[in-house]
Amino acid sequence: MGFFSKDKNKYLHGFAKTNDSLGRKLRFVTENKKQNKDDFMEQLMVTLIEADIGYQTSELICDRFFETCQNYYYLFAKDIMNFLGQTFREVYYEKEDEEIVFNENGPTVILMVGVNGSGKTSTCAKLANRYLAEDRKVALVAADTFRAGAMQQLQMWADRLDVPCICGKENEDPSSVLVKGCRYAKENDIDILICDTAGRLQTKVNLMAELEKMTRVVGKEIPGAPHDTWLVLDANTGQNGLSQAELFNEITDLNGIILTKMDGTSKGGIIIAIKHMTGLPVRFITVGEGMEDIQDFDFDLYLDSIIGDLAHAK
Repeated sequence: MGFFSKDKNKYLHGFAKTNDSLGRKLRFVTENKKQNKDDFMEQLMVTLIEADIGYQTSELICDRFFETCQNYYYLFAKDIMNFLGQTFREVYYEKEDEEIVFNENGPTVILMVGVNGSGKTSTCAKLANRYLAEDRKVALVAADTFRAGAMQQLQMWADRLDVPCICGKENEDPSSVLVKGCRYAKENDIDILICDTAGRLQTKVNLMAELEKMTRVVGKEIPGAPHDTWLVLDANTGQNGLSQAELFNEITDLNGIILTKMDGTSKGGIIIAIKHMTGLPVRFITVGEGMEDIQDFDFDLYLDSIIGDLAHAK
């Protein structure tokens, strides 16, 4: 876990609303000392869907859960906790998370993509702050040249962090700004170059062409770049966020998700749905407005925040 992930209580607080929704409902269906398995399975399916885990993923969890506990006619609360934890883990880790790999031969280029309103620009700043705390040399690139105020907003964050911000002009080709950023990074021995890109949801063809061009030009400037392309999603969007992840994953080479505003949503179940449906790992979550409020995603703590209280059930 990273620098800002050391405060377990703060991390768990980020999932408080999810726990109040999904966790509370799971506790409700385990209030009886023992339960008929069929009745519980029906209640479990409804609870998972309402937590924005989605129908397909919820169905898979229920099927796996049924297989795990098929030799039990009655389910006690402690059994449910153990079986659910095991099942959630199996579904999430069907595809193992790949480690984040940094470029050892020059700047590591990170493209941040996503729709407007997801918190992408402020997340760029939070990432920069995180890497500065790891004694890395960081620069920002304001390649979102279409949204009014986007470049000024990122420049403001850069000034607060005392890091360089490479900006273009309003409506300038974002790829040309990325080229300037890559050249600056090479000339100034930058370790991490975080690039804020346009958040427009255009037609699929135009979006694909724009992202392909961005990827191509940074690859010409820095071999292997972009080294990471992370989709920033507002956790409050629930299943709409899953739709965005599927779209962007189809048209560009994503290798991670950053979920923002986790502390303000009860839809934390989307984490399992995203991993199951796209195979993409959740790299980070944001749990507040402060610069330090970005955390490595830790599945064990996430799971504990949802079903941890069930461990005390008899």
